[in-house]
Amino acid sequence: MKRMHLHVSVPDLAKSIEFYATLFGARPSVVKPDYAKWMLDDPKVNFAISERCGKTPGVDHVGIQVESAAELGELAGRLRAAGAQTFDETGAACCYAQSDKSWAKDPAGVRWETFFTFGEHTAYGEDPAAQAAAMAAPATGAKATSSC
Repeated sequence: MKRMHLHVSVPDLAKSIEFYATLFGARPSVVKPDYAKWMLDDPKVNFAISERCGKTPGVDHVGIQVESAAELGELAGRLRAAGAQTFDETGAACCYAQSDKSWAKDPAGVRWETFFTFGEHTAYGEDPAAQAAAMAAPATGAKATSSC
């Protein structure tokens, strides 16, 4: 089953954790010094927040988390069929997880991340250069190895 993903940049992680824990009626399933994540079943969502230097507070990106590499390939194909240029990553270390990803922008410029997570990682793992390339989406099916 697919799970909706929403990542929000926040200016105060502790205050935001308390707000969202109250809103969702649940504590986050992952808490790091700069990151928190809820894997909710009602609504079915992977909701993440992070406090990152230089990030403007607000919605950072939206996406769909899948349960297999095959599902990821299917969604990436749908993005391309819809006319989006995709930026694909293999083994990306991001948000304390290892994932394969396919990034795109919708017609309004909203960043979409489709991803299959297959392991944990010890660091946040963001690579600003790769992220900039991901958002530029230079060519359909472009490849990279680490971004968030």
